[in-house]
Amino acid sequence: MNIRKKRFSLLIAFLTITTVILAQQVGLNSPYSRYGYGLLSNPTPSGSEAMGGIGYGLRRSQQVNWINPASYSRIDTLTFIFDMGVSGHLARMNDDVNEARDYYNGNFDYVAMQFPLFRNVGASIGLLPYSKMGYNFGGPRSTSSTQYYETYRGSGGLSQVYAGIAWEFMKNISIGVNISYLFGDYSRSSLVTPNHASALLEESKYSYSFKELKYDIGVQYTYPLSRGRSVTVGAVYSPKLNAGADVNPTEMLYVNDPYENPWTLPAQVLKTDTLKNASFQLPHTFGAGISYSTKNFLVGLDGTYQIWKNLAYPDVLDNLSKSDRFNNTFRVNAGVEYVSDPFSQNFFRRVRLRGGLSYSNSYNNFNVNDPNNLQSGTVSKLGSYNEYGINVGLGLPFRDYMSGYTSMINIGFGYSRQQPDTDYMIRQDMFKITVSMNINELWFLKRQFN
Repeated sequence: MNIRKKRFSLLIAFLTITTVILAQQVGLNSPYSRYGYGLLSNPTPSGSEAMGGIGYGLRRSQQVNWINPASYSRIDTLTFIFDMGVSGHLARMNDDVNEARDYYNGNFDYVAMQFPLFRNVGASIGLLPYSKMGYNFGGPRSTSSTQYYETYRGSGGLSQVYAGIAWEFMKNISIGVNISYLFGDYSRSSLVTPNHASALLEESKYSYSFKELKYDIGVQYTYPLSRGRSVTVGAVYSPKLNAGADVNPTEMLYVNDPYENPWTLPAQVLKTDTLKNASFQLPHTFGAGISYSTKNFLVGLDGTYQIWKNLAYPDVLDNLSKSDRFNNTFRVNAGVEYVSDPFSQNFFRRVRLRGGLSYSNSYNNFNVNDPNNLQSGTVSKLGSYNEYGINVGLGLPFRDYMSGYTSMINIGFGYSRQQPDTDYMIRQDMFKITVSMNINELWFLKRQFN
């Protein structure tokens, strides 16, 4: 296949996959995604995810690393990288009162490309998730005069299309920037179903769309220790984002459940309104990391701090005050990778073994109901959770013997727990399998023989 056909085929593949991703519904079912922007994705390349999610100090010539855009300049002038990943999830939820529930979901995680522009200058483009919202739960309620069932539902999330560039302007020192277009739709509703068969169902719903630009600025410095051994330190900063969006609240009456019958028209419209240019903000983010690498071994450590406290967000969406809604967050990731001999003719000696750990606290606070007062729906307190994770994985190499370039199939297995810090909250255990294809191509060199 000649160079033009390669470029055209990969471009078509990228556009097709992007279209498929945009058409996907969010693969998530978590009551914690009801608040704020949903659950944050913190996307990482599959190979990095198996190492606990490290990335600020990773600098590799054959792996896309959008976590730190300064890494793009590591690519050599003849290489093109295409990377995409998918995942499957099993989430088990337990509140120690009711029977545990299991949910299965799948996601198209990301698609990204990386390529050289000039000597010591590299670029990358891709589509990544930023956050996900998906929940469907409810329970019986009553007043002095009636009994009813109330159901809470929500869907949506944010995605980001990014383009980034990096320049190694001095030996071993690189700077880079990502510019991302954040976009997405949200819908959250509550549905009241009276126990009387002839009564109409009342739905209160809030919907809005989010669109804004986001920036990430990164730097990396590599210190060579000896031939094949080096230490790389990296840092990334993302400034606070100020956005506005129209929030559309509606109240409608239905004969049938509009979720189960999406083409059902309302029997009566009680209220339609628009909250013009409601204020939304995303946080200042500071990240730093370090990695030590040899021919056979890599170990890394990352830390991320986000200033969420007191950020603007419409009160009507969660009935929380500005001071109670968000928490500043700290996330730490640590990981290792080992390969016996990356240049061996023996396949098993070229397999990369990975492992990692992670910890973070939730950026959201949540209204917590006392189960002894469910009928009244009394809010007893605010709660949050801490999340702990462990990952392992494999990198399975396959080599293009015409070019000598090695591509990789990455397989990862992860377990995480969202551990509540308050009574009556749900404990969530998630088991995750990720698979990605990392393709390295000899791009700008025409072969003389087929």
